[in-house]
Amino acid sequence: MKLYSYCIPYDDGAAPNHYWGICTLTICKPKIRKTASIGDWVIGTGSKDVPGHGDLSNKVVYAMKITDKKTLAEYDEFCREEYPKKIPDWTHRDHRIRLGDCIYDFSQDLPK
Repeated sequence: MKLYSYCIPYDDGAAPNHYWGICTLTICKPKIRKTASIGDWVIGTGSKDVPGHGDLSNKVVYAMKITDKKTLAEYDEFCREEYPKKIPDWTHRDHRIRLGDCIYDFSQDLPK
């Protein structure tokens, strides 16, 4: 088991995306996503000057155990079938839906 940690300069809920009962690192931390394995842990710590919150440099913002890994294409399919609210709708009133992290559309031959 490995432990990964990084400082979160600003947490708007998109990355990591912790909505709908599942925490995902789809649009952030590509090096962690590449090297981490199932069973590893990722901890996000606060930064010195977080807008609206002040100094969170000595705080843990989140901790999650990796229970699954998917390619971006697999994640796109997973969201379409299991978590459609993770597909962002920038016109939606609910900020959680606006901040969805399933941002790559693999429904065509060339993802966009």
